[in-house]
Amino acid sequence: MHISNGIINGPVAAIFAAFALAALAFCVRRGRADLDDRLAPMAGLVAAFIFAVQMLNFPIFTAGVSGHLLGGALAAMLVGPWVGALCVAVVLIVQALVFGDGGVAMLGLNITNMALLGTAAAYLLIALLLRVLPRSPSGLAVTAFVSALVSVVVAAQGFVLQYWLGGTTDLGGNLTGLAGTMAFAHLLIGVGEGLITATTVVTVAKVRPDLVYALRALKPATPAPAVPVAGGAR
Repeated sequence: MHISNGIINGPVAAIFAAFALAALAFCVRRGRADLDDRLAPMAGLVAAFIFAVQMLNFPIFTAGVSGHLLGGALAAMLVGPWVGALCVAVVLIVQALVFGDGGVAMLGLNITNMALLGTAAAYLLIALLLRVLPRSPSGLAVTAFVSALVSVVVAAQGFVLQYWLGGTTDLGGNLTGLAGTMAFAHLLIGVGEGLITATTVVTVAKVRPDLVYALRALKPATPAPAVPVAGGAR
């Protein structure tokens, strides 16, 4: 998922860099409204946790690749979509500049896929699932697992779109093959991400449920109030 320099051509990389910069500026503006005494230190802890866990790769033997936590769903559940996207973006920037994980010229592409698309897809699913599932440990675990798995696949398909727009190697029109390969490999990676995300979120929720942004900000669906029957019914 960390695109190296030269994989996507310069013009497309520049377009996505501008898009990522504008989107992150919007996240900063919206995230300021969420920041409080709980969320500010939590954001730092989430970014540090994602950075540390991303250093651990787990092999996907059937796909011949390895994967690691992307963190979009975890960040979205614990600190919300706006601050969560910023946390993942900060991790990606440090990894590119300090550890050479992903090309510096490709930062806009990587931030778009992992910090923006991944976090957005995860939070949309979180908002949906928390309205229909019980807010029990099992319901929270299912929400975290599904949103994390889907967010990884969505981020991978973001790369497919970018490669279609400006890939530097001709695939001979086999973009469908690339999409399928990326989807399969990252579906397996998403299972690992889902397990890590579900375990972490449920653990935090059991100890300090007030620190889970999704539980505070998203209200459960409530049934519509009963309409009184006209005609003097008692």
